[in-house]
Amino acid sequence: MAICRFYSLLFLTISWSFFFANAIQPSQKQVLLQLRKQLEYPKQLDIWLDTSTDFCYVSSPQVNVTCENNFVSELKIMGFASDQTPKKVNSGSFHGFPIPSQTLSQNFSIDSLIATLSRLTSLKVLSLVSLGIWGPLPNKIQRLNTLQYIDLSYNFLYGSIPPTLSRMVSLQSVNLDGNFLNGSFPKGVDLLSSLTSLSLSENGFSGDLPDLQDLPNSLIILYLNNNSFSGQIPVKYSQLNHLQELDLSFNSLSGVPPFSLFSSSSITYLNLTSNKLSGSLPVHLQCGNKLANVDISQNRFTGSLPLCLTNESNNKTVKYDGNCLMIDVTRQHPASYCVEEARGVEVETKDLKDSGHRRNPVIIIGVILGSIMFLVLLVLGFVILSKKLCARGVSEQKLLHKSVQDYSVTGYPSELLTSARLVSEAAKLGTEGIPVHRLFSFEELKEATNNFHRSTLIGEGSTGKIYKGKLENGTDIAIRHLTVSKKYTIRNLKLRLDLLARLRHPHLVCLLGHCISGEGQDNGESNKVYLVYEYVHNGNYRSLLSGNGSENVVLKWGDRLRILTDGMGKLSDYGLSIIAEDIKQDANGEGVESWQMKNLEDDVYSFGFILLESLVGPSAASRKDEFLMNEMASFGSEEERKKVVDPVVLDSCSQESLSVIISITKKCFCGDSWARPSFEDVLWHLQYAAQIQAGTQQSAEKVLFMGC
Repeated sequence: MAICRFYSLLFLTISWSFFFANAIQPSQKQVLLQLRKQLEYPKQLDIWLDTSTDFCYVSSPQVNVTCENNFVSELKIMGFASDQTPKKVNSGSFHGFPIPSQTLSQNFSIDSLIATLSRLTSLKVLSLVSLGIWGPLPNKIQRLNTLQYIDLSYNFLYGSIPPTLSRMVSLQSVNLDGNFLNGSFPKGVDLLSSLTSLSLSENGFSGDLPDLQDLPNSLIILYLNNNSFSGQIPVKYSQLNHLQELDLSFNSLSGVPPFSLFSSSSITYLNLTSNKLSGSLPVHLQCGNKLANVDISQNRFTGSLPLCLTNESNNKTVKYDGNCLMIDVTRQHPASYCVEEARGVEVETKDLKDSGHRRNPVIIIGVILGSIMFLVLLVLGFVILSKKLCARGVSEQKLLHKSVQDYSVTGYPSELLTSARLVSEAAKLGTEGIPVHRLFSFEELKEATNNFHRSTLIGEGSTGKIYKGKLENGTDIAIRHLTVSKKYTIRNLKLRLDLLARLRHPHLVCLLGHCISGEGQDNGESNKVYLVYEYVHNGNYRSLLSGNGSENVVLKWGDRLRILTDGMGKLSDYGLSIIAEDIKQDANGEGVESWQMKNLEDDVYSFGFILLESLVGPSAASRKDEFLMNEMASFGSEEERKKVVDPVVLDSCSQESLSVIISITKKCFCGDSWARPSFEDVLWHLQYAAQIQAGTQQSAEKVLFMGC
């Protein structure tokens, strides 16, 4: 009996082990659920509602997930039924903004979508078709570097294809049909040496077709139809030795197509319909042995149809209607049609009949000269009027605009300062209870700080000294003292301060008001500005990390992630570069020209140091550039991390959660600013790491409970 129980238990153990060994990783399932949320819960993903099932074994005609070694390797989601064909929306109805019931909402971010997909580290096949995805393809598309097949067709992608696509060296097939991509043919495609299929149909590409050196020789399928390509078809296309299918239809191509294209040894399908191709094809044109489908209809070809393209030749399917060929004339235009079209003159039959009725050229010239004179007088009048109205305000407005545009804002996205949409959105986010920004008198601030006594000094840095004070009503405040050059007029300075005052959010240390000391007085070359903030009683994040907080509590890894993601803290020192950009020296002889302000090209770079402090502690992170050059390279392996990462973190983290934060931290310090992640991207990685950490802790608690 005991033996039976033993074997039963052994069998049960092996069965459960086998089940868990082949089940999808929990972290991969979390990524799929995050994707469902970002795609705004499409109905076809309702099959994922039962999170207890293994997504690798749940599929439908519209959704399929394939896994290898417990990791997602293929993900296919279609936004239309399997018996339907996706249709592109009229290009005139899409202008780069979301369309109700057709695209995903204003809240959708393609940056975040790509960031989420990059967490599927074994993904080889990605197909997201007709799901209302909108926006320009971001540079971070390169993060999907394991992909071999990508299909984002019939969405609302616009703009140009980023050059970073060429870094996805594993790509074998790319399908971006039915979007709104434009510009010239993307550069760097020739670097994709494994690419066999490239389809960019039904977009807005223009300019010349790519020459041979811009295409990989591995191509088997090339679809560029329904775009706005012009010019001639490159002669060297026939040198793409493996090319079997070529579709250049519905463009504006002209000239005579290269004859060698028809005789290529690999070509099976050639579609040139609906272009402006002209001239005559030789009667004895050689056609390749594999050429089975040819369409040269709706062009400007003249002469005879080549013998190898006649219906009697080798059972080929050939279409040639709408030309000026000397065959089946009922379906051809008259010769005059093709001659005029070849010259670039759009004509109809009635135009040829009425061509004798021409306008008097003297009248036309008179109208043109009169129009030019009128425009010249109008422009001169406008310039004179503009100078009179704008002479005073122009310099200050230019200075203010340059300040907002060229200088990053430490601790808060600089885009917020120039985007009315983001400012208005920030204003809506829970600003109830935040005091109204007001003016303080200098006497009021002197009284609050006991005449700025040394005992009230609580900080000092490149942007000035910070004092703690108490207002007459008992409110604790923090006062930052800045010295600003008088190259800014008082009006300009007030405009800058007003801009800073608009940044109000529950997770920003509230700017209560300001004071400009010596306003209207001639007391040197600078103005003294005092920014009055709410006083944060619980200390700062750095002191908590070092264990010097008010309660001497050392933050574990889960606590640090919660602070960074759940908004438990408030961000200070945001936007100071708007008004303090010209400070030359601080008390230590360093200022804006120092390492920090000189190199922080954007706020993501700056936020990277907050992440770095969370990983290694304030003392190590304070070495900044030295740390980045030396120890950052030691994050590679688990053994090397033990030498650098804060011991408190190592004792309380899961390795997968730690790896996620190390990865995104490194990206924050990329030398090229365009390669750095967006704040949405950083936040997603933080939330993802927190989910992994929480899941690990729950698993550990279950094990302990079972052990008891």
